Amino acid sequence: MTIGNIRSRTRRSPAKIATRLLALLPVPQRSTGDSACANEAQWQTNSDVLRALFNLVLAPLKQVAREGMVIDCADGKPHLWFPILWAWIADHAVHAALQGIGTKSCPKCKVPWQERRGDSQRMYETRD
Repeated sequence: MTIGNIRSRTRRSPAKIATRLLALLPVPQRSTGDSACANEAQWQTNSDVLRALFNLVLAPLKQVAREGMVIDCADGKPHLWFPILWAWIADHAVHAALQGIGTKSCPKCKVPWQERRGDSQRMYETRD
């Protein structure tokens, strides 16, 4: 985890300690069998574990993000701070797993997978 306004040169330097490890991701035990059912069960287990981990790690931020917290800033004055998770960088498969949708689905809207490369002007309902 890091904050967004740190220069990349500083953030990438281990000596600057600009990032913090929040959690190590657990690796669920691999299910046996090569059937489609076993693969689907493995995918579901992996996504459930990942979702539960994020709920556990990020739960303390929910209340603070709504109510804020007072911290002392570099100028020496206390300021009201609202920590909000702004970006999550992941590939399509991870977005699909986190949202519990199929990998052929769009993680942003409810476009049918057959129409994903269709009319780009058409609006679809966004996912909650």
